[in-house]
Amino acid sequence: MAAATQPTIKKTFSKGLLVENPVLRLVLGTCPALAISTSAPNGIRMGIEATLVLIASNIMISTLRKVIPDKVRIPAYIIIIAGFVSIIQMLVQAFFPALNESLGIFLPLIVVNCVILGRAEAFANKNTVLLSAVDGLGMGLGFTAALLAMSIFRELLGSGTLAGIQILPEAISPLAIMVLPPGGFFAYGILMAIANKLSKRAGLREATLNNCAGCALAGECAINDPVRTKEYNS
Repeated sequence: MAAATQPTIKKTFSKGLLVENPVLRLVLGTCPALAISTSAPNGIRMGIEATLVLIASNIMISTLRKVIPDKVRIPAYIIIIAGFVSIIQMLVQAFFPALNESLGIFLPLIVVNCVILGRAEAFANKNTVLLSAVDGLGMGLGFTAALLAMSIFRELLGSGTLAGIQILPEAISPLAIMVLPPGGFFAYGILMAIANKLSKRAGLREATLNNCAGCALAGECAINDPVRTKEYNS
């Protein structure tokens, strides 16, 4: 039997931008994407911080993948990710207090971000340190690009500004709904439609909502275990 082919660095990096974009293709990390994308600076900041955590956690998990017992790997991932998130949060609180206030609860919630946990289980747990670092960078940039696209779309239409700079003429009334939750879902739907169109042209399948089927952690979730689900609901 032939050995499994190792992914190349180029392919590992590029897949996060469109082919497996976390937000627009894998439909992960939607909560921060919808909540933070009201302005371009917020989208960039959240994306950068998530990218740093992705790279650091992927490297650490890949390094320890043969040491971490299989039965406790998910708690171990969460502890590792939480450690890096805590470090970044303390740095942000110390040097960028305004940024910490603008991101609010969504900064510490990076700990349970589906994108980061998903890459830990689906990739870093099975590949080398170098490839895991490249995967974290590619997925992080794809996550950042999706957040930035949503932020630009919503801020421009909802406030008439871009990064706080007035772009649309004041005579044009902004659509205030775009900076509210319904506007986030509208922007998300438009960007997913565009991503699906580009994917179709590239010969890729369209992104679809498959409940838990596409989640790397599906096997560990109680909702997919009839016994644990019955115990939880009783």
